[in-house]
Amino acid sequence: MEMDVDGKRRLPFQQPVPGRPRWQGRSRPRRTARRTAGLLLSACLCFIAYAQWRQLQHSPSSVPPAGSDITVHGLSVKRLQDDLATCSALRKKPQDPIGLGRKKNSRYIDGHAPTLIKNATVWVGEPKEGTDPEAARNGKGYGWIPSDVYLEYGLIKKVEAAIGLSSVASDTIVFDARGRPLTAGIIDMHSHAGVGSLPSLWGNEDTNEMSANISPFVRSIDALHPGDPQIQVIKSGGVTTSLVLPGSGNNMGGEAYVIKHAVGKADGRNETSAADLLADPDRNWRYMKMACGENAKRVYGRPGEAGPMSRMGESWDFRHAFEQATKVVREQDDWCDAAAAHGVHNHRSYLPQELRWESLGALLRGQVHLNTHCYTISDLEAFIDHTNEFKFKLRAFHHAHQTFLVPEILKRAYGGDPPASALFADNMYYKAEANVASEFAGKMLWDSGLTPIYVSDNPVLNAQHVLFEAAKAYKYGLPYHAALASVTTAPAERLGFGQRLGKIKPGYDADVVVWDSDPLSVGAAPVQVWIDGTAQLKDPVELDKPAVELIVPDKDLAHLPGEPVQADEVVFTGVTHVLLDETSVDRKIGAKGIAVVFSKGQLTCLGDCQDELQAATKSNTPVVQLKDGYLTESFTAFGSKIGLNAIDAEDDTDDGPNPNTFVRAEDGLVLDNQKTNASYTYGVTKAISAPSFRGGFSHHGTSVGFLTGAKTVVGQDAVFASDVSAHYTFDTSVKQDGTPSISAAIGSLRRKLLEAHASLSSDETTKDVHSESAFLQKVVNGSLPLVITVHSADTIGALIKVKKAVDEITKASIRLVILGGAESWLVAEELAAAKVGVVLAPLQSYAVSWDQRRALTGAPLTNGTAVDKLLEAGVVTAIGLEEDWLVRDLGLLAGIVYRNGGGKVDEKGALDLVSGNIYKLLGLKQPGSKSGHFVISEGSPLDIGSRVKAVGGGAGQVTMFAK
Repeated sequence: MEMDVDGKRRLPFQQPVPGRPRWQGRSRPRRTARRTAGLLLSACLCFIAYAQWRQLQHSPSSVPPAGSDITVHGLSVKRLQDDLATCSALRKKPQDPIGLGRKKNSRYIDGHAPTLIKNATVWVGEPKEGTDPEAARNGKGYGWIPSDVYLEYGLIKKVEAAIGLSSVASDTIVFDARGRPLTAGIIDMHSHAGVGSLPSLWGNEDTNEMSANISPFVRSIDALHPGDPQIQVIKSGGVTTSLVLPGSGNNMGGEAYVIKHAVGKADGRNETSAADLLADPDRNWRYMKMACGENAKRVYGRPGEAGPMSRMGESWDFRHAFEQATKVVREQDDWCDAAAAHGVHNHRSYLPQELRWESLGALLRGQVHLNTHCYTISDLEAFIDHTNEFKFKLRAFHHAHQTFLVPEILKRAYGGDPPASALFADNMYYKAEANVASEFAGKMLWDSGLTPIYVSDNPVLNAQHVLFEAAKAYKYGLPYHAALASVTTAPAERLGFGQRLGKIKPGYDADVVVWDSDPLSVGAAPVQVWIDGTAQLKDPVELDKPAVELIVPDKDLAHLPGEPVQADEVVFTGVTHVLLDETSVDRKIGAKGIAVVFSKGQLTCLGDCQDELQAATKSNTPVVQLKDGYLTESFTAFGSKIGLNAIDAEDDTDDGPNPNTFVRAEDGLVLDNQKTNASYTYGVTKAISAPSFRGGFSHHGTSVGFLTGAKTVVGQDAVFASDVSAHYTFDTSVKQDGTPSISAAIGSLRRKLLEAHASLSSDETTKDVHSESAFLQKVVNGSLPLVITVHSADTIGALIKVKKAVDEITKASIRLVILGGAESWLVAEELAAAKVGVVLAPLQSYAVSWDQRRALTGAPLTNGTAVDKLLEAGVVTAIGLEEDWLVRDLGLLAGIVYRNGGGKVDEKGALDLVSGNIYKLLGLKQPGSKSGHFVISEGSPLDIGSRVKAVGGGAGQVTMFAK
């Protein structure tokens, strides 16, 4: 037989016999057919024999020779065995790491001495044993208890009264809490600390991986910078643990990591690394961030080129990604099942693995705690549908502004465990999906049996003050114990650390904070912070505060305010404090209080007012009994976009930026929207707003003073002051277009001021009285204030020099006001000498940008903040708003100055920071109580437990807010 080219045997080729007659071939047909059939039969038999031989050679039952590293299929035995081990890891279901039963914390560094905290007032974080669960949810069994706390080997070892020194290690460090409150460390479940390092610069911004909309494969730990100064600032607010998430620019943002805020040897660690920050070195759980809604379609949507362009496209991207991961999971399961049944030697391929879908597969296997940024009902519902279609659990919706509207949708989530809502207390309006929101969301979610958690989204909010978000949640009706839980036990449970973090109990990690006042009170600050049993604050600043008075939970706060009611005549009794500019009533009236009578929106009686009370009884005039009533001036919002913008990110609702044109705010005023209405509801009856320069917190043009309760710009007294002041901006945003530098911008302003003076000196008349040059003529003669939005101390210093130079030439004095002022404290003496005032916005600055990098963060890291330094130097100071949502918080911000000022600022002085001082700086008469502007509160408006009960906005009526 011959052989073919591929080595297979074949029959010899049959050549015809030469010279044979053609008829011979046809004369014997039967014999030829029989011969052909025989040959075919022989070929078939040979083929069958050959095939059986090949099958035997490659039979699944065959085993490679002993000691062989390669299977008969050419695969590595070791790799197959590794793959088999991977099968076990793939199918392992993580468990929350244990707390009690450990001898020491796995993060503990040998050699650290134990600590005994004596004389503390402890919030354990759970109700007394035996409390009925339903009663406990309503607050029963919770409370502060006097106790000592012993920390050893990075764990809480004892929580008992009067722990004796003889019962603890001889090298124990003793800390006397002096009766002050002690809680578990605060947990921030939404932070970008370390990946969005501060001050924010292009080179250190790693929050979002924008190369693809679907990127579950990236990891925040790979960009986590342990040297981010903000990590230490955050810790100074009592935050010991944070979930560091990727950003929300894409639908699937990537993996997240839980860290503790102890960095390097200075904080008691052996190394400075991202790995050393991990709260659980064993990495029992993994974490992931996703996002739905506006962001992804704004970032990636390009018609005809890329998507998603809509929420429909986003849902497809989600589902397609889940489908790809599901396919990989199924292929892996099939491989692992076959390997378990028949052994790895029989496999013709390795375990299917695709790094792109590995983390998403882990989510589908229940190994990842998922957190998803979602605001709107449509987004929430679509994502809940995804959980059920692809069978994965969701730990929390973040931002979650509309979850309070649809608790039943959350309860449909896969797995029977509804997601928590990780919220801001009252940050809203910044984009369309944040416009439908409520400050009472946490209370309403709690009432629906769901879990509210309060977060910072650092650096969106400074996580140093994330506890303040929980405090405001209490103010807005969330029960006291639930508010504390919202930044301790609730996030601990959602992160899978429910047995280690969030409580003061034996076996829990020794992450502990001692506070200088009730942690939910205004201005509360840590005295000391421990992480894994090691004190973190070196020589902490302790504020001068009176003895701690713990908050007695006010159940009346749980009653939401009713719809506003207008009254022409009303009487209030039980007013214990009158803090008005235009009255001689003693501010300390006594516990019983006095009566206050209003008629046609005007204050007509203060004191006994018996005649008015009798008349009210006869005429059915409302008589409102107050508990610790306060009568104060109404507040003023300065520096915000209120009146010029309804939704920050929506151009259609905004007056627009004016980088090249000097304009008047009055010409762009729009009233009766959510921002103006919320302002009025919280006692901010007046606002002074300036046109925007380049968006955000920037200004260019003349500001307008208007009433927030007015419905139209032509309403009676809607505008109380036109062209209040001339505004310019000198932050980093000025370096664009024809202005290459800050120095060029300052030079341009100097030149414009001198030209304005020259035109005045030459008796030139400006035809357009609303032109920039006309307004600057008023600036140089001192009749119109000049307000500069600026943070940098150096730029502020340059502006002081400009003022001095121009004043010397004009022989007048420019009324210069600094707006922003994060670093103004560095030149406080110079500001006072030049008679330049400051409107701080924000009040509590932090190094969010390069020109704010030297901001004072306050106790326990610094002795005071900018406001303290400015007031000490004699600078007239006020509080402004760098973001509009803060309008609800003006009274509380003033309260921080009052509570943390060491007695240097009284209640009236603190309230002046958000009212009278603004007008003093501008040389403007304040529309006060004689003009019908006032606020009636139960409790001091400077305290967390206060509630606005009535507002007078100069419209001839009193607006009342009943329970």
